[in-house]
Amino acid sequence: MYLSSIDRPGSDDTHAEDRSRLRGLTLVGGNVFALGTVSLLTDISAEMVTAILPVYLVFGLSMSPLAYGMIDGIYTGATALLRLVGGYVADRVRKPKAVAGIGYAMSALAKLGLLAAGRSAGAIGLVIAADRAGKGLRTAPRDALITLSAPPQALGRAFGVHRTMDSFGAFLGPLVALAVLAAAGQAVDAVLVTSFCIAALGVLILVLFVRDRHDERPPAAVVSPREALTLLRAAPVRRLLTAACLLGFAVIGDGFVYLLLQRREEMSIGTFPLLAVGTSLAYLLLAIPVGALADRIGRVPIVLGGYTALVVVYLLLFGPLHGWPLLALVLLLYGFFYAATDGVLMALAGPVLPEHLRTTGIALIQTGQALAYLASSILFGLAWQMWGPVTAGRLAAATAVVAVVATAFLLINRSTTTTDTEVTV
Repeated sequence: MYLSSIDRPGSDDTHAEDRSRLRGLTLVGGNVFALGTVSLLTDISAEMVTAILPVYLVFGLSMSPLAYGMIDGIYTGATALLRLVGGYVADRVRKPKAVAGIGYAMSALAKLGLLAAGRSAGAIGLVIAADRAGKGLRTAPRDALITLSAPPQALGRAFGVHRTMDSFGAFLGPLVALAVLAAAGQAVDAVLVTSFCIAALGVLILVLFVRDRHDERPPAAVVSPREALTLLRAAPVRRLLTAACLLGFAVIGDGFVYLLLQRREEMSIGTFPLLAVGTSLAYLLLAIPVGALADRIGRVPIVLGGYTALVVVYLLLFGPLHGWPLLALVLLLYGFFYAATDGVLMALAGPVLPEHLRTTGIALIQTGQALAYLASSILFGLAWQMWGPVTAGRLAAATAVVAVVATAFLLINRSTTTTDTEVTV
């Protein structure tokens, strides 16, 4: 068995490759660390607000599983178009930092919008949409900056460092919210104001410390929409895009996983945010070692291992295990799933994309995954409402198994020529 050439970093000179790999793995660079700091602060800000969102919508506003599935899917999937817009604009103007900065600023301002939304579900939905629009705009340019700030053989570790810092922010967010509530006498406004200040600090660090990166093409060489479409002519890009869509369809979302755990273990609403804390803790502990392992043994096996862990999570939700052993195992495997898939999939995409279309290509793959997740979340909510959570969970597990097998077929044991490792336009 051998991996496809899209997963085999290397060169003809083995010794030079080894020396380059050692240099690349030693240090991922200040730009990656600065971007990680921005993401850490942004995630603290976001998770302060969103950690209790699923339980609030389902129990506080009495939404049905289908209604929540639609909101949860839209929360991630409806901004998919903006991922493409952000990626294309960043490639065309050759300023990924500026495009990412606009996205971060939009999310920061959305926190102030929640102050005016009150308890109106419609207004809350609009503000959340604005926040997610900012996320959609910034994600591809940010990931492209990471790929341009680290050597190809160290991309797994670079994304691991970034995702570790990002996950540490997600881990701290609910804890900071609980601390602010305790200090402010349970005043929600205090949480929102604090959330905005932390997000604004992240934007300031982006402006002051993150350096723009771009390819070496002449300034006159702008990217046209027709040129961007030529990405789909390359077999490695098509395979990665198809795999990303399949894997996105296998994910039902954090909210549903946590709601199923809460329902099974009869957890109190006050402890519900701690489920996200547990997942984030596992993620931040595993992201760097898993990313380094992906650089060493190949990124495709790590991605497949992550989605296999997700299948086990789905099965555990309806298995014989109960209590703290169930909670600990589910949150550990769920954190490993994120550590093995989030940054690693983008690291897998980076080397097969041409530099002047790298942001657009990353956005294309992220958009396909987000749209598939949108469909998955809605369909899971519908299945829960029609047949109950047990049947819906088993269907989700079966779907994830099919996605893993199909992805393995797409990316492993595919004989390709050396020209297949690059996209020429």
